[in-house]
Order: sequence, then C-alpha cells, then structure tokens
Amino acid sequence: MNYTGILFVLTSAVLWGITGGVGDILMNKGWGPATIAFYRGFVGFIFFTCWYLFRRKKIKIKNNNPHFYSWAALAGIGVAGNFTFYFLAIESAGIPIAATLMYTAPIFVLLVSFLLGIERSSLFKWASIAFVLVGVILLTGAYSSGTEVSFMGIVAGLGAGISYAFFIFGFKKAAKLGSPQATLTIAFFAFILVMLLRINFGEAISVVSSNDIGWFIVLGIIGAGLSFILYVRGVKRTAPSTASIIAMVEPVTASLFGIMLLGNSLTLMQYAGMGLILATITVLSVKQSS
Repeated sequence: MNYTGILFVLTSAVLWGITGGVGDILMNKGWGPATIAFYRGFVGFIFFTCWYLFRRKKIKIKNNNPHFYSWAALAGIGVAGNFTFYFLAIESAGIPIAATLMYTAPIFVLLVSFLLGIERSSLFKWASIAFVLVGVILLTGAYSSGTEVSFMGIVAGLGAGISYAFFIFGFKKAAKLGSPQATLTIAFFAFILVMLLRINFGEAISVVSSNDIGWFIVLGIIGAGLSFILYVRGVKRTAPSTASIIAMVEPVTASLFGIMLLGNSLTLMQYAGMGLILATITVLSVKQSS
C-alpha cells in the first residue's frame, strides 16, 4: 500500500485546521477576514517564490505546455474564491451553515471527475461523501441552527464549495505539467490579483507595523507555505474525489485547536460528528491505498 499521497493531503488539511484557529485569534483582535485571507496567501506567495528561485535551474515545464499556466492560474482563482465566498457565507449565514455548505465540495469534485472520465462513480464514494457531510453537520451544529438562512448565504456557501473543487482540479492538472514550485508561485500570484479587489488597503498596510505581524507570518507559513506544498504533492498521487474527502479532516482539526488552545467545548453530538468524519476518512484511505 502507498499512503504517501494520502498522508500529504491529510497533513495539509490538519495545517488548514490550525490556520482556522490562528485566523480566529486574529479576527478576535479586530482584523477583517479579507485582510487575514490576503496575508495568508501573500506570505505563501513569498515563500513559494523564494523556493522557485532557489530551485529554478532544476525546474522544467513539460514541453513548455501553455495549459500549465492556465491550470495553475485556475487553482489560484479557486483558492481566492474559496476564501472569499467562505467569509461571505459566514457573514450571511453563520459558521455552522457556511462550513456545511463549503464541505459539499466532494460532491462537485466527484460529479466533474465522473463527467470528465477521470474516475468512476461508485456507491462507496457517494456513501463516503454522505457520511462526511453528516459528520460535518453534527460537528458544526448546523442541524440545530434556529436562524433563517438567507439566499445569499446559501449561494456564498455553495460558491465556496465549487471554488474548492476548482483549486483541486487546477492543482492536480498543473502538477502533472510542471514543478510544485512553479505551480504554487503562479497560483498564488493569481490569488493575490483576485484578493486585491477585496481588501481594505488601509487595514492591510497597517498590518506591517502592528504587533500582530508575527501572527500573520505564522498564518501564511502554515496556512499556505507548508500546507499547499504538501497538498500539491499529495493531490498528484491521489484521486480528486479522495483528496477532497480526506481534506474534510480540516474542521476536526479546527475544533480540536479550539478545545486545546481557545477553551472551547464540544457536545456529545459534535464528538459523534468528529468520530464519523475520522472513521470515514480512515476507511476511504485504506481502500484507496489497497
């Protein structure tokens, strides 16, 4: 069995979950979601650019394929869309609903993979998606939300999920045509261009001279630098639908981060949801590697 790809994707999802905790700390300090998302990608872009320049003599793009740049840019746009739509969904519908809608991403990934002939649709994969979604609903408490969800909240949440699917396919396609260094540098350059349309420039500039600059650097290194390097290497070795389902360990990590460092607590139903997600991912990982 080869667990390398699965382990890379799983580790990146764990780092994304920790990033959510760091982002929560920064939001509690008064920083806007768009500014936090921008610096997460900007620090990552610097990280990837330095890596690319250091390795540029050994980097080759297969046949200088122009499609490589298109897929890498699509991945970056997908990341920007995912971050932006997710925060919009939180504003319109709250975290439980936003998280549940974003984690419909495996459904879109499997549908597109099936339509494009990348992988075969199977009852096991659909069942895995269903179990993970039930686990996310239990973990986020979306089932008990007493507030009416706005149309904009639903659209934004689903947009986050669709954007998630875009960056999965973009990274997987680009990773086959070029090096991880070039893929990530181009993707996050596209990310920055998109996010420049969203940020408050005054707040973004004030980050540099603030006492929280260290938190933003940690956010970028963990939430983009290290995590996306592992993700690009992992998704190259893993089926798109499997990668998207395994990445759903992110809300579990975020919840554990909240318990251990932020003093949060979970109900029995939330622990049940966490267990269901972990059990499904474990079974799927074993079956994928067999």
